[in-house]
Amino acid sequence: MTLTQTPTSSATVEHSPAWLRLKDAATALHPLQAQDGSVPDPDDRAEARSHVEAIVEAIRELTPAFPHDVEYLSASMHDFERWADGGFGIPDFFDSLVAFQPQRHRIDGIRHLVVFPMYTQNGSRDRHVEALIVEGIWPEFIAQLEAGDYSNKLFVSLRLIDFTPGYDTNSAVLFPETVAMREIPTFTWGAIFQDREAARYRRVVRAACEITKLDMPDDAARMLDDQALTEQTFVMWDIIHDRTHMRGDLPFDPFMIKQRMPYFLYSLEELRCDLTAFRECVAIEQRLSARDALGQEALSEAEQAMLEHARLVQYAVIFDRIFRFAITGSRVRNYDGVGGQLLFAWLHQRGVLHWTDTSLAFDWDDVPAAVVALGDAIDELYWKSIDRPKTAHWLAAYELVRGTLTPNPASTWARGLPDEVLAGTPKGYTDAVLDDEFPLSMFYEALEKKMRAVIDSTEGIRGTD
Repeated sequence: MTLTQTPTSSATVEHSPAWLRLKDAATALHPLQAQDGSVPDPDDRAEARSHVEAIVEAIRELTPAFPHDVEYLSASMHDFERWADGGFGIPDFFDSLVAFQPQRHRIDGIRHLVVFPMYTQNGSRDRHVEALIVEGIWPEFIAQLEAGDYSNKLFVSLRLIDFTPGYDTNSAVLFPETVAMREIPTFTWGAIFQDREAARYRRVVRAACEITKLDMPDDAARMLDDQALTEQTFVMWDIIHDRTHMRGDLPFDPFMIKQRMPYFLYSLEELRCDLTAFRECVAIEQRLSARDALGQEALSEAEQAMLEHARLVQYAVIFDRIFRFAITGSRVRNYDGVGGQLLFAWLHQRGVLHWTDTSLAFDWDDVPAAVVALGDAIDELYWKSIDRPKTAHWLAAYELVRGTLTPNPASTWARGLPDEVLAGTPKGYTDAVLDDEFPLSMFYEALEKKMRAVIDSTEGIRGTD
């Protein structure tokens, strides 16, 4: 798709005066806004209005560069004006959110201007006005993957071009539910910044390999030097992961929305989706490799790319999980951390991962079966959960995790919950879970100290860093 060239083209919009004015005005609003997005101090509202006027004028000037988003940008200007005219109460951007439909324009390289009062996941809980310029990542092999067995109409893959401070964080997603709005619409899209995921992966995994003396396979090592290759690998991983949340033999609510439950349940759900992506990529690799070996029907260019990236997804799942997930963030209910620890320990205890003579090594021929076995164990847990009471499912999930990871010695769960908790409400179960129910192993304690500065350096990273 070729966009109409205008005085401000979307291809260079991040350098335009209009964008820089918009970015400055949105950032200047932040200290005036309360956590809910309002401007509570009457003395600040004249200044807030001047910033909103600058934002609206900049959006108006930039709109011709984004013809596919005209309806949204028009609604955005209206929402900003209505917010100012209403006295800067809690902002309501329902109308512009409903008008923004990036999933309808999944075209490689297409750009969007995105401006909302929102909080940023893994960043701030303040609903400040944030502005972003983003770019679609949608290569042909992903389009064919999505059009075939891995349909996911809500999935949007993006690259960060420029952004306000709310995204100068660890956040790698753009979700509609983070926007300030008067009511919850039916969500029609969810976006992930694969450029940030890829850049973070490359920096962290390179350092971890050096520290652990891991000799990476040649095809896996290519990702450390190729940002575009890694971005597309993460798109393939994420599209399968994302669709998995609502597929399979699941508890009634696999997302655990509006439920308060032990955080290791989140660990298993996220890990289940990652291991499903791993399993599916093993199957894709086997199917396309068999066809390629027979030579009866040449693989198309898109199928060749699919074959290449299916192999790379398997490496990415393992290395991102064991090197980054396990030691990123605090030890307070860190469900991604537990998931990474669980995968590492599972592979180690099955003899396909080795820590010998202070060096890490894998028996790569045996790794796929071991990873798939962990996925199968989680799938069986879920299948059985359909016939179990909720708290019985929680107890079974704990046993699955503790069968591989050693619980905190002070854990009430590990010793056995007392009868009054077992006979009581679910809240008693969750209250008994320690913040660090499954502490880091000695391996990870040492690795975290060596990796801490590298992981901290990835905050706000983008693909060009």
